Amino acid sequence: MTGLPGGPGPAGRTGSTRRGGAAASRRLVVLRHAKSARPEDVPDRDRPLAARGERDAPAAGRAIAGTVGPPDLVLCSTAVRARRTWELAAAEWDTPPPVRYDSRLYAAGVPALLAVVREAPADVGTLLLVGHNPGLADLVLALAGDGADDTLDRVRAKFPTSAVAVLSWRGTAWPDLAPGTALLTAVTVPRGPAR
Repeated sequence: MTGLPGGPGPAGRTGSTRRGGAAASRRLVVLRHAKSARPEDVPDRDRPLAARGERDAPAAGRAIAGTVGPPDLVLCSTAVRARRTWELAAAEWDTPPPVRYDSRLYAAGVPALLAVVREAPADVGTLLLVGHNPGLADLVLALAGDGADDTLDRVRAKFPTSAVAVLSWRGTAWPDLAPGTALLTAVTVPRGPAR
């Protein structure tokens, strides 16, 4: 994963907007849920994580914490596999950030995902979005107006389970986030220990 300018600041925070001050670079961190199981007779929304997903989700939490520090807010799909991914990732931080579970993130495309992100409060500098493909990969590619070619190519080729993408953009409020306005600064696929 490529590092981010400045690294984690006080209390592990990076890129947060200072209240009463000028807007700093905002970050949108996108996390695809960890590997899920496919048990028979279980609705898609209720699918649990597979054993590999249970191992990979904490690694995703560590990767996010080590790159951008804890986010200011988490927006998470209500699907069981997304919620469990978030729970395991959050357990890697001393103080997990607040989370909002939103049913609109399940099976959402770019317009719906962007609408939810744009509702984030103005004082949120780093926002974590936990959800599903193909919507998340499509969102990353739509927002990334620039980025290292190999980083963009990785997302185009595949955005697998537990993948983390970090986008940075300068804006005064989340409603200003639009396609082509962000810089894709990092992509990683954290994996937990092998069995």
